[in-house]
Amino acid sequence: MEMSSHTVISLGLGDRGYDILVGGGLLADAAAIVGPHLARPQTAVITDETVANLHLATLRGAFREAGIACTEIIVPPGEGSKSFAQLERVLDQLLDARIERGDCIIALGGGVVGDLAGFAASILRRGTGVVQVPTTLLAQVDSAVGGKTGINARQGKNLIGTFHQPRLVVVDVNVLETLPKREFLAGYAEVVKYGLIADAAFFAWLEANGPAAAAGDADARQHAIVESCRAKARVVEADERETGQRALLNLGHTFAHAFEAEAGYDGSLLHGEAVAVGLVMAFQLSARLGLCPGADAARVQRHLSAMGLPTTLRSVKTGWDMDRIAGRMTQDKKSRQGVVQFVLVRGIGKAFLSSDVTQADVMAVLRQDLAA
Repeated sequence: MEMSSHTVISLGLGDRGYDILVGGGLLADAAAIVGPHLARPQTAVITDETVANLHLATLRGAFREAGIACTEIIVPPGEGSKSFAQLERVLDQLLDARIERGDCIIALGGGVVGDLAGFAASILRRGTGVVQVPTTLLAQVDSAVGGKTGINARQGKNLIGTFHQPRLVVVDVNVLETLPKREFLAGYAEVVKYGLIADAAFFAWLEANGPAAAAGDADARQHAIVESCRAKARVVEADERETGQRALLNLGHTFAHAFEAEAGYDGSLLHGEAVAVGLVMAFQLSARLGLCPGADAARVQRHLSAMGLPTTLRSVKTGWDMDRIAGRMTQDKKSRQGVVQFVLVRGIGKAFLSSDVTQADVMAVLRQDLAA
């Protein structure tokens, strides 16, 4: 387990490639780290109210000491900020601040802030730079890396957006100390996902070390983040715009996004919690189709449950409309000519894409959740 002060992971996309820095205390060094990526000593930080109260002062102090002028744009916390209304407000403030195409915006926050700020950067003056500084585990291992940006629509999550790679990703492991346990575990579901897609050894490591990471072990946390970012970088390098294998990163997400939309983003089901249930259902669906050993599906459910994550919809709340959930899946971004592409598995670490899943099979897995 390589635990230097910080680890640098290079994501190779030619002239659009960038580094992912992972380590402790990086936020206080933000001016030195981000400074070389700024065209002039001026930037804008987009964050939410919760993160602003916890971490904005550190960033502000670092920039002030380096003589970098900084406009602060603060949005409300939560999925509701991934909207046209907030996008317009953010763009308006960026234009008022005279942020130029050659400048670089800082996204300080979780996945919502990263997606919103990245989208705003991608369309401001037809494309402005962005540095992602993720403050949740979920954003650190997933949404901040790879250039996906966007907002939500009435019809579902992340249906309006762009691919816009950041110039740099700065992951300060120490900020996780202020993250509520529930939020940490929600991000942990995305860490588990990488093991389930293509790295059975990493999943086994998580079974042994996940509890220590959740309890605050800094080395375990850094190792889990580094391995997740490396896995994400490999996939993005091979398939930047999700025309093929990058879709594997959506293991469990076809279910999860439908669950979130049905829950109405009301806080009863966090994204990572929906992913945890979705991962279990993806394995159950694969087992039902005779692709995956039932023992593997049970092992996945056992680990997620042991970590304190939900593994069934009924454990979150009652009253789910399974027919409506199945209908929402047809809005999934991976759909091709109305056919939903599912990420299925042949076992732990053996994910693949399939367009051969029937509505009846999906409904059977959903109804099994309620009947059990």
